[in-house]
Amino acid sequence: MSLSIVLQATCSLLVWLSLYSSFRYRNKHRSAEWSCRLVTLWHGLTVSFLSGYITLIHGPWPLTHAGYPNTPLQVCLMCVTLGYFLFDLSWCIYFKSETRLMIAHHMLSISGTAYVLAIGQSATEVTAVIFVSEITNPLLQARWFLRHMGHCHKLIGDMVDFLFVTLFLGMRILGGALILHAVIKSPKSVWALKGGMLAMYCISLGFMLDIYRFARRKVIKKYCAWRNEKTGQEWSKSSGCLPACQPEHQASCCT
Repeated sequence: MSLSIVLQATCSLLVWLSLYSSFRYRNKHRSAEWSCRLVTLWHGLTVSFLSGYITLIHGPWPLTHAGYPNTPLQVCLMCVTLGYFLFDLSWCIYFKSETRLMIAHHMLSISGTAYVLAIGQSATEVTAVIFVSEITNPLLQARWFLRHMGHCHKLIGDMVDFLFVTLFLGMRILGGALILHAVIKSPKSVWALKGGMLAMYCISLGFMLDIYRFARRKVIKKYCAWRNEKTGQEWSKSSGCLPACQPEHQASCCT
């Protein structure tokens, strides 16, 4: 790994640390996680735009050029992402705020990005993975902020949840599967990277299981609320009063 790449990654780390410090200073009444998620939001927006531009417009195309030499623009993106993940992993370990699955995701991201920068190839497919992974991140952070401001159960919260689940399935699962297939069959991609890509995709499947559980609970609660409202309207028309929530309704709401 060249000295210039090390300097770029170091500068990236310092920028994210400085941004976090700035948010902490301006949001003294907020928690540390609030400022960290603001940094995460900025990173998600930045790298989604850059990786999308590189993957879809600038090229090369990841499904046909997996394992090719890194371009300067790809190296710049890798350094920006590497600096952020070093910051975020350190923050998560210090505050003990994330699950083992998320810690494993961060460690794989750091090792994979550093490895690609060290060998000087395969940034094409890693850039595509960053794009399909990070494009859902701003929505995830938006949901967290909406929940903490009391707007999670409003229409905007439902829209954010729907977009997040749709993008996750379409980009991270389906798009990730296409990228993984291209990497596995590419003769230019090294086996260590193929194994890393497979591990990352398995982690995405683990996240998908958590998202399924969340979506199931939310649909059940929405259905329960709609059924109680409908039952209440029927009782109101017949007897002029609203009934209490029925026991069977309470059971379905609590699952």
